[in-house]
Formats: sequence, structure tokens, C-alpha cells
Amino acid sequence: MHVHIDQPKCVASGQCVLMAPEVFDQDDDGIVELLSDRPGPEHHDGVREAAAVCPAAAIRLEEG
Repeated sequence: MHVHIDQPKCVASGQCVLMAPEVFDQDDDGIVELLSDRPGPEHHDGVREAAAVCPAAAIRLEEG
């Protein structure tokens, strides 16, 4: 899995951090920061959930 984020689209809701705190963080303005663009398999479910609940659709996943 390869994770891509579109920071300009981010609305700072923080849902991604709640779903996968090992992969996502927020800067001082609340904008998403990617901690790992290739998370381990143990984080895949959380990352998929984060992408699904992101209100701005700022997270894109490439499976494989």
C-alpha cells in the first residue's frame, strides 16, 4: 500500500489521525502530515478507514 495526501484539500478534521495515528499526524494548523507513505500491513485497515472517512477526500491509496 502506498499512501498519498493532498494537503491543500485537507480541512483539518483530524479523522485520519484518529483512525491511523501511526501513519497520520497534523501540523500546528491541523493540516494532515504523512508519517509513513508505505505503512506496514498491520496499519492497512486503519489507513483504509481514514481514507474512507476523510471529509475532503485528501487521502488517496494505491493498493499493492
